[in-house]
Amino acid sequence: MVIKFLSPAAFTGLMLTAVLGVVPAAAQASGQQVGLEADSSFIQTAGSLGLLQAKLGMLAEKKATSPAVRDFAKRMVDEYTKANEELAAGAKQAAYPAPVILRQHKQVLDRFLRMGGGSFDKNYMAEMVKQQNQAAQLFKQEAESGRVVSLKQLASRMLPTVQQHLVLASQTAGSVGADVTATTSRGRTGS
Repeated sequence: MVIKFLSPAAFTGLMLTAVLGVVPAAAQASGQQVGLEADSSFIQTAGSLGLLQAKLGMLAEKKATSPAVRDFAKRMVDEYTKANEELAAGAKQAAYPAPVILRQHKQVLDRFLRMGGGSFDKNYMAEMVKQQNQAAQLFKQEAESGRVVSLKQLASRMLPTVQQHLVLASQTAGSVGADVTATTSRGRTGS
């Protein structure tokens, strides 16, 4: 008789232990999944931003009237061409697809393709400050919180260069009279 009552109790205890033991593992797996999704988002967005920078830089080399803007654009083409290779290699190493230009970045590119030369320099530099600000925030977040070690290291290694681009973009924007105060404050508060 004692065995009859102990068996259901033991069975219930084992079931509770098994269920409670699985719940934290499931929660942990869910947390890892969220971290991996953030890494995936980082590599997609960073890669797209890099492709945008290179394409806009090539366009600005042709359309810009200011020598400072053309010099900035040439530097972005040179440095983002190298960065894009690193980002593509990082994506491959972490088993993510190669970066492509995302819709929102394609829309920015299309807008500049249609833009006339009169206000190109100011608009281009204001956009560069905005994009470099977003890139700096993106790389900083990945460097601090990334889950995929190779991507976290890549972001940490590239962050100082991205921050230099932001400073250079701000200086160049100022030299052509681009209004970037709203752009930079919007970028900071939007995160």
